[in-house]
Amino acid sequence: MDPDQELLSRLLTAPAADAWGTMFGRAWAAFADADPEKHGRNTLVERERALDPIELALEAAAWDLWADYEGAAERTSDALAAWWSGRPAQRAVLILDGLSLREAPWLLRGAAARGLTVHQARATGAELPGDTTSFARALGFGQRSALENDGLRSRATRLPGARTESGDLPWADARQDVDATPDQVLWHHWPDERIHALAGYGDAANRLFTEASAALTSPDFWDLVHRLATGRRLVITSDHGYAVSGEFPDAPEAQAEQLKAAFKGERSKVAAEGDSDGPWLPPIQRTFRSQHGLHRCVLGRRKWKSQGGYPKLTHGGLTLLEMAVPFIELSLPGGV
Repeated sequence: MDPDQELLSRLLTAPAADAWGTMFGRAWAAFADADPEKHGRNTLVERERALDPIELALEAAAWDLWADYEGAAERTSDALAAWWSGRPAQRAVLILDGLSLREAPWLLRGAAARGLTVHQARATGAELPGDTTSFARALGFGQRSALENDGLRSRATRLPGARTESGDLPWADARQDVDATPDQVLWHHWPDERIHALAGYGDAANRLFTEASAALTSPDFWDLVHRLATGRRLVITSDHGYAVSGEFPDAPEAQAEQLKAAFKGERSKVAAEGDSDGPWLPPIQRTFRSQHGLHRCVLGRRKWKSQGGYPKLTHGGLTLLEMAVPFIELSLPGGV
């Protein structure tokens, strides 16, 4: 059987949890052994294209799997909470806001080069919708800013007892915020701040690639990782991924008009009771009542003309690389 047909058959017939496990596994395998330093961004583009059969299935025949996502896919918030509760004190979490599977190779190769042990590494899922506030709420933080200046130590969250910090300081300065407290959670705003800052540039994806390469191979970044992992087991993960939306195909005119009216230049929005997904089948948008409320999200890889130009990098829609993120557990040599 053709591999793509075999995949589609599995996605259409397997239980939803198995289907999402298959897709996350394929997505992780596509990027985990990539070497972006060897052939530049072309390496990541090739790996992303290898996921075309999954993305096409989720846009077409298997689109209804999104209705089962919240209950069937392994979400990062649940994975983190389970990991935290299953380990003794001396835990650390580094949330890199907006980090996608594309950046995982730098983390894995950097860890190996520095002698860190990788205890587990896989893809887990963002919340629905795939945005920062939904992830913060899923962990009991309320919002990302609540972590600033150890703002949550005495409050009930799903990561109890952690000293918390959040910000966009340079890596070397962020390192100074990590003290000797046994349990730490640091939510850093990179690369999300750069995703939004670069979104209007025609070569946004190439610029982000260059910046990510510099950031994730820098001594300052790995000094921060070392500081977090000293005397602790460390998980590096993210709240959501992102889409290279500037490279998406244009939606047909009638669909583009509906998407523009509903979303302007975004990929998700708060929905109202009675909102319709429109007349198309497969649909071009989906409305969900998740634990984070009623939201409508763009389904699949499509763009349209919008005021100021459709962003070249964005998140919040329903594509695999917007929703799947790295979940990597590390320790130093001889560490806990």
